[in-house]
Amino acid sequence: MRSYLDFEKPVAELEAKVEELRAMEAGGNAVAIAEDITRLETKAADALKELYSELTPWQKTQVARHPQRPHCLDYISGLIAEFVPFAGDRKFGEDEAIVGGFGRFRGDSICVIGHEKGSSTESRLKHNFGMARPEGYRKAVRLMEMADRFDIPVLALVDTAGAYPGIGAEERGQAEAIARSTDACLNLSVPNIAVILGEGGSGGAIAIATANRVIMLEHSIYSVISPEGAASILWRDTTKAQDAATNMKITAQDLERFGVIDKIVTEPLGGAHRDPAAAVAAAGEAIAEALAELKVLGRETVRRQRRDKFLAIGRGLD
Repeated sequence: MRSYLDFEKPVAELEAKVEELRAMEAGGNAVAIAEDITRLETKAADALKELYSELTPWQKTQVARHPQRPHCLDYISGLIAEFVPFAGDRKFGEDEAIVGGFGRFRGDSICVIGHEKGSSTESRLKHNFGMARPEGYRKAVRLMEMADRFDIPVLALVDTAGAYPGIGAEERGQAEAIARSTDACLNLSVPNIAVILGEGGSGGAIAIATANRVIMLEHSIYSVISPEGAASILWRDTTKAQDAATNMKITAQDLERFGVIDKIVTEPLGGAHRDPAAAVAAAGEAIAEALAELKVLGRETVRRQRRDKFLAIGRGLD
């Protein structure tokens, strides 16, 4: 059953009427209602198109967090063949908030590291809602070093509200683990590509997203802190999250303009959750294009290009 966001209420009402008429038609309780169904479907599609053509940053935040939006494992299932997951950081334990392993993308070997939020209550608890602990980032470092040793490109699938802020995580060196993961990204001599699938929150995201190419889905967000977190710090009022989202410039469109990201992947009308297969396919095309551009570069050129990219962010802006 489709879940609707608050601002999608007009579309929800129209689509509910369409489903009601379809049920009547299937039950043989109505005559010649096909035209009414077509008219309402057209009206609903037009309403959805108009709505999504002018989403506010807060509305994009809601779409990025939609519970039915495809997550990391959906992209791995749709894009990566022969995927073999790895577990553990060889220091403390396993963190299932970060999924990592090796497989094949369109016939070529690839290392995949990503945040998994989960799609049900049970899986969300299992994956800690995509909020990684230190061992998750240390596992990521282990995989990146292995990929670099064997000349295998790295793909990061980012979807997290941020790193887990619990006491245990801090005691085990959360900040240090994030810093070392970011450093590992920067020191890779193989191409690495990051795709922001939904939320790209704070250091929890940048720890695996410091890449040669950073790609964002059209309605995803990427920020140093969540809008709610920023509102609580700036105004001591989380109800001002909408104002924070607007002023923080967290949308893909703003970040492309600032040079923080390299490409925006167009989502199906109404967001990735309305057609997950199409969203996964579109992301796959963007990943393939980026890999084709990078794989012809030498190892030192790849590392230098990544360094120069991040040094250039923010320069030349008014």
